Amino acid sequence: MVEHRMVDVNGIRLHIAEEGEGPLVVLLHGFPESWHSWHRQFAPLAAAGFRVVAPDQRGYGRSEHPDDVDAYSILHLVGDVVGLIRALGEEKAYVVGHDWGAPVAWHTALLRPDMVLGVAGLSVPPPFRGPEPPLVAMGRRFGGRFYWNYFNRPGVADAEFAADTRTALRKFICWASGEAPRAVEQPLVDPEVGWLATMPDPGTLPEWFTEDDLDALTESFSGGFTGALNWYRNLDRNWELTAPWDGAVVTPPSLYVYGDRDVVPAFPGTPELIARLPALMPGLRREPLKLAGCGHWTQQERPAEVNAAFIEFLTAVA
Repeated sequence: MVEHRMVDVNGIRLHIAEEGEGPLVVLLHGFPESWHSWHRQFAPLAAAGFRVVAPDQRGYGRSEHPDDVDAYSILHLVGDVVGLIRALGEEKAYVVGHDWGAPVAWHTALLRPDMVLGVAGLSVPPPFRGPEPPLVAMGRRFGGRFYWNYFNRPGVADAEFAADTRTALRKFICWASGEAPRAVEQPLVDPEVGWLATMPDPGTLPEWFTEDDLDALTESFSGGFTGALNWYRNLDRNWELTAPWDGAVVTPPSLYVYGDRDVVPAFPGTPELIARLPALMPGLRREPLKLAGCGHWTQQERPAEVNAAFIEFLTAVA
């Protein structure tokens, strides 16, 4: 059974879900998600002999939502993982992340390899710092219409998504799923219209995402979207803060999994990076695992394949 509690971590309180006994596996969700995005991973990983813990990360769900935008930098987020591992009575853990959770997992392995037994990322590949701040780069490339730039308009996306939270989340899930009837293209937004206005709403959820799943996700955003969006508002600051690690690579044992219908691996420069990962990543234990027909919600869309890959990876490096 999955159990829930609050823990004090890195100066804030985080809500966590946990199950199982054995080596600790920390599962980090992305946007717009919560701990619940991992609910299909708990039982299989626990049965394989692991202690599985998934927090609502800061700014999400029942965890604290600091008001200060600066409280959502990558150093704060990695600090939460480090603090969580220690609050759970451990010195080391396997760290796994999806979407925004993947950069947190990768950076935890990059900055604190002494605490990471192994690291896995879904959708977002390992971090290789670009030559200029990401918001500047994307703003120039797409004339300010890339969704990261839209999210950085204070209060705008916050209000758009909170006006009808359930519909906003349903649209996001359907639009980014592997079943969506769309080309895999860059997510561009007309800032004068907003994102949801042009995002189709099929009304019918994918088979792998139930109304109960949508209920749980909607409830987790009852406090609004600002905390979650503040992660994006630190993208350029993260680029500045990580300057000391420019050129550094993730060294712990690692795994990367993505879907071929996920928009994130199609971001500019990302396909070329994925192709080079085996040469760039000394700890990569296998070629990047590409799931045919899978969209952005990797562990939810393909739980059997993802769980099998996780268990194979975790037990091999145990």
